[in-house]
Amino acid sequence: MDAGHSYAVLLAALFAVAAGLVGSVALMKRMVLASDVISHLALPRLGIAFLLKGNPLVGGGATLFLGTLLIWKLQKKTELAIDAAIGVVFAACLGIGALVTPREDLLEALFGNFQKLSLPGFLLGTAAVVLVAAFLVGMKDRLIMDLFSPELAAATGVNVTRLDLGFLLVFSLTVLVGLRFMGALLSSVLIIIPAATARQLTCKMAQFVVVASAVSLVSVAAGFLISTLIFKTSTVGPTIVIVSVFLFAMSLLKKK
Repeated sequence: MDAGHSYAVLLAALFAVAAGLVGSVALMKRMVLASDVISHLALPRLGIAFLLKGNPLVGGGATLFLGTLLIWKLQKKTELAIDAAIGVVFAACLGIGALVTPREDLLEALFGNFQKLSLPGFLLGTAAVVLVAAFLVGMKDRLIMDLFSPELAAATGVNVTRLDLGFLLVFSLTVLVGLRFMGALLSSVLIIIPAATARQLTCKMAQFVVVASAVSLVSVAAGFLISTLIFKTSTVGPTIVIVSVFLFAMSLLKKK
């Protein structure tokens, strides 16, 4: 394995850990399905980038964060529930993305492609993961307070609106890191399924976060090995999904 592939594998592992951390909080905020929708926000600019032969991750990241800010603004200004605001933006992005993405690039946009990664790309992705982890660790107490009682959090001086925006942004940043490997359709899987699996295995907060990240990491590692060694394909996303679903199914066997 050359340096480019090594960087890609390491970044995929870091993404898995970040997805487990974010997914843990998202599950408790009842936002796990939002990750599936938010990942689709990247589709319009992904499609335009493929059409113009530009960098799809730069394009995808642009609409991902603009869409996230739009969701936050819609929720704040119209008092829509977060899922309603996300649904409105999601429908628009999905339609535009499907319209502008060249058909020959549609599969890569949706399912990703495991390719070599340059050192600058690896460092940029690592910085994004560190930023996600730093936010979650630094805001841990405020996030927990907001989970149980937003009113109490506000009464103690926590700016709940900004906290929600910050979480939405690191949520989107995590999805962006995964776009390269999983595509717009599947990059949310490692936020949703490992967290649900961990919830079946433990009720303790500290263990919940660790188990979610571990399940996400195992899913990526096993999916990567199965795809490259057995199926001989660089499209690893679907295999990672199958492994994560299998682990979730196994967690259902645990007796409460």
